Amino acid sequence: MGPLKKGNNRRRSKRERRKFIPAGLWSRGMFATLGAQFLSAFGDNALLFAALALIRKESYPAWSGPLLQAFFVGAYILLAPFVGVFADARPKGRVMLYANTVKFVGMLGMSLHVNPFLSYALVGAGAAANSPAKYGILGELVVPAQLVKANSLLEAATIAAILLGAIAGGTLTDWSIEGALTVITGCYAASALSAFFVPRIKRRAVPTIDYSVVSSVKSFALQTRSLLRNRNARLAVIGTALFWGAGAALRFLVIAWVPVALKVDNNSLPGFLTGMVAAGIVVGAALAARLVKLKQVRRALPAGILIGAGVCLLPLAANLPLAFAVMAFVGVCSGFFVVPLDALLQKEGENGVGAGSAIAIQNMFENLSMLALVSGYTAAVFLKVPVNDIAVGVGIFIAASMATLTLTRRNFAA
Repeated sequence: MGPLKKGNNRRRSKRERRKFIPAGLWSRGMFATLGAQFLSAFGDNALLFAALALIRKESYPAWSGPLLQAFFVGAYILLAPFVGVFADARPKGRVMLYANTVKFVGMLGMSLHVNPFLSYALVGAGAAANSPAKYGILGELVVPAQLVKANSLLEAATIAAILLGAIAGGTLTDWSIEGALTVITGCYAASALSAFFVPRIKRRAVPTIDYSVVSSVKSFALQTRSLLRNRNARLAVIGTALFWGAGAALRFLVIAWVPVALKVDNNSLPGFLTGMVAAGIVVGAALAARLVKLKQVRRALPAGILIGAGVCLLPLAANLPLAFAVMAFVGVCSGFFVVPLDALLQKEGENGVGAGSAIAIQNMFENLSMLALVSGYTAAVFLKVPVNDIAVGVGIFIAASMATLTLTRRNFAA
């Protein structure tokens, strides 16, 4: 019996090792992850247009539009100490399932005319929980050499969702606010269903989660300090935070700029312009996957400066073709810039504080940046600064901050 037992143990050991071999770019788990992310991001981007139209219909004051974003972003910031460790301690596919269920409940509340700000905050809470899982699982589904390509696929799915979600959100809202809210609720339900098919993968043992608020915040602070000591991770966190903060301000800027510069007063055209940025990001992400390796991330940094230059050109776009061209240029530069930085952070996070915790830290900084820049945009609107001047100011800020980041990272080493 001894040799038989030894043989059984050997076979069992091989089976256990096989469970942890990444299945690759075209596995069922990867397709399920991409599907869940596409549907979730589609709902998020359509929701902004529907929610803004809803509060206008219900006669909320003009400044309440950016306040909606603050409720969404606030959920990310408040939950940051908890969602990363939760994503690292649970099968990430199940975390995506729970997160999208929460988004569905928040969207259902908005459809039933529960307070829109609280409903939007609940959607933000689901988004906060979903983000560490959707990015963290990539390192479990593919080998490190495929990580940039996997990120490109995920970003392409996300940006395709932004493209179609922004267009659908604007168009559906012009047709029927209630109809738009119903479609978005269905998207979150379908996203949760897709996440159900993401395989349960748990690559390593993790400590039991301590749900104490004080200890969780202390642990998160220590993880943040540890991650930011790594200069590669610090580069990725700062770069993506600047990118998403600028993107949030740009979205509100485009919605305000269209009726002033192009004399078009509907929800559809801002949606199409936002979609054009998204289409450009898909192209930029594909170029990054082909041209940028993890050891060559600094190649992507100058594209951040070009994002700011593109935004500065917005006041010169006096007609639709020029406006679409400027938005496409901004999108291509954005995709080329952000995809390698996301991949870099996942690599450094996986080797340090954990991929889920690293993404949660990234989310906190991104949303602090979004909150700051959207607040700055709101202040400029309150002071009645002309929208074209705001566009130039946003563009100069992006270009200057990205130039500083590029110059200070010349000696980058992956």
